[in-house]
Amino acid sequence: MTFYKKYIKKPLRKLVQSAPAIWLISQLIYGYAKLVGRTTRWKLDGVDRFYRLSEQNDGVILLIWHGRALMLPYFWKPQSGSLYALVSLHHDGRMIAGLLERFGIKTIGGSSNENAVGGAVGLMHAVRQKASICIIPDGPRGPRMHLGNSPLYYAQKTGKPIVCASYSIKKAHIIAKAWDKMMIPFPFSEGICRLSEPIFIPDGINNKELEKYRQTVEQKLNEISISCDKELGLTPVLPDDGTGKRKKYRQ
Repeated sequence: MTFYKKYIKKPLRKLVQSAPAIWLISQLIYGYAKLVGRTTRWKLDGVDRFYRLSEQNDGVILLIWHGRALMLPYFWKPQSGSLYALVSLHHDGRMIAGLLERFGIKTIGGSSNENAVGGAVGLMHAVRQKASICIIPDGPRGPRMHLGNSPLYYAQKTGKPIVCASYSIKKAHIIAKAWDKMMIPFPFSEGICRLSEPIFIPDGINNKELEKYRQTVEQKLNEISISCDKELGLTPVLPDDGTGKRKKYRQ
């Protein structure tokens, strides 16, 4: 075991976390996502509305759960404007950044655990420059499908609408041991990509009212994700309360 850790596991981990390996892996993920996207028979719900909202409001605040982040970049149209996504500075985040950039999505380094202030400043600057921003509110470590207040503050200060997005694919594997229950889709299947109606967060409301809006947004993001799974006959992935147990979900 000592030999394995010293001469195989640690060197392999360093290799995978190196810049060339991260670049290569992100390219492979991009190629796979394109394959899945092009061979899937998609039902699109709210995608055209999203682009109209973005044009009418000089950008939107797009929210997606960590476990459903893989395929949504496939639907982004770079010609429609700029979209910035907040990604972790960790090596996993750099892989995601490589994937997003191949789809024409710009990235800002930061998360709730790393460079939080820099990430927040970058997002606010982007949204005030008439760009859309994308936030994964339960990343980078969960609890799964739980929303914090930060997206609501961006919406308050800028007047931009929040749009919730998710997808599901009939032939897919859910990584059961992963905290986010990441969906790994397979090619040549049926899929749904669904985006919500806009949600505007009024400025000047008190904390109690803000909490009601937070619950509303979280509920909507969960609803569309669960509805995509159910419509395809899949067992839906449900929220986690942070202890590894499923959170009770109001339907």
